[in-house]
Amino acid sequence: MHAEIGAAAGKIWKYLNGKGELSLNKLKTGVKVNDRLFHMAIGWLAREDKVKFSTGKKGELSISLK
Repeated sequence: MHAEIGAAAGKIWKYLNGKGELSLNKLKTGVKVNDRLFHMAIGWLAREDKVKFSTGKKGELSISLK
């Protein structure tokens, strides 16, 4: 399971590196991993202090690389 989470985290990191700040919904649509794996990978990146979160004008949560 760790390998799957790590692979999903890498996919998310690469996608954010290419696209910049995105809403969580747009990111999830772009990386195409299942919900459970997506959320675990976001947690992994947050724990590793690789991402930052912000709230947009409409109150939507966004994520970007640090």
